[in-house]
Amino acid sequence: YHRHINSTNDVEVVLNLFAQELATLKVKRLQPEHIFKAVRGVFRQVSGSYSVVGYVAGEGLVAFRDPFGIKPLAFGRRDDGLLPSYAVASETVSLNIMNFSHIEDILPGEVLFIDRNHHLHRRRLLRRPHHPCLFEWVYFARPDSFIDGVNVYSCRVLLGRYLAADISQLNLNIDVVVPVPDSARDAAIEIARRLNLKYREALVKNRYIGRTFIMPSDNSRQMSVRQKLNPIASELKDRRVLLVDDSIVRGNTSRAIVQMVRECGAKKVYFASYSPPLRFPCVYGIDMQTKTEFIAQNATPTQVAKKIGADIVIYQRLENLKKAVHTLNPHLKHFCGACFDGRYPTGDVTPEILEEIERERRLIHEKQLELNI
Repeated sequence: YHRHINSTNDVEVVLNLFAQELATLKVKRLQPEHIFKAVRGVFRQVSGSYSVVGYVAGEGLVAFRDPFGIKPLAFGRRDDGLLPSYAVASETVSLNIMNFSHIEDILPGEVLFIDRNHHLHRRRLLRRPHHPCLFEWVYFARPDSFIDGVNVYSCRVLLGRYLAADISQLNLNIDVVVPVPDSARDAAIEIARRLNLKYREALVKNRYIGRTFIMPSDNSRQMSVRQKLNPIASELKDRRVLLVDDSIVRGNTSRAIVQMVRECGAKKVYFASYSPPLRFPCVYGIDMQTKTEFIAQNATPTQVAKKIGADIVIYQRLENLKKAVHTLNPHLKHFCGACFDGRYPTGDVTPEILEEIERERRLIHEKQLELNI
């Protein structure tokens, strides 16, 4: 079969494979068993991370999650008529907003099929050790979402608590704790509370600028930071400031923020990341490009601090990030932390594959720069 792909979304490729598997069955009326068999065929061919939702015309809604459960997927039920309604989303907050109840996670390797009569069919086809992505709790998910039974807000508060304990050992003279909005707010509040320090929202966010770490060029990222954040100088002048952010990726954003705070007259600028240092590219769906772009690649926290212009950089420990999630859901014992430690849970990411992915990403990056995207 030859199929034309209309987007750069990898899920479109997965859905095309699913459609091909259905076509090979050559049945007139699809049954749940046919759906399960087709998804099993997808699992045989596709490696990596994927959470897929699709509609089979005239038959029903299908959803499935990769066997390692790296990325989240949940569904909810709403009894508001003669027949129940179902919805599927990557974050539970979407289901809450639409008043869906009976919310459950779709398990790793599980298929969900809601037929045209609104009957729910589900089956777990493959069982692999569950490795949810740690960066979901660090950055991507909304604080009011639950990811695999773990509330994102509660996790970030715990991360703030653990990081505060490490900061307290450094005997720093800190006047004020300032979050880099928005994701760092929950951890920063807990750090300030644990260290008995003032907490101030001294960086005001413009909500109409996109995520800076996935922008194609350094210039666009640095310009975007200035447009995205505006400091309140009176809260920073003559103070020793502890900035708290969710992570440090390339360092461009962090460097621009530190510079802004210094320009406001801060005496000292300390920078705390409530995630561990990012050192390896994500091959499971997040555009982090090449490992050479990570500021922490082959660099100590002291060297990172020098690069971004901070007086000191404090990172979360990876074991504490895992501990925070495990504490909130003891059933979660394995995690995908490949961007932190280079251990890719699918077991098939070789140095050669990484080189090929990085080569492709560089080409895309160069084309984006040429088009001034």
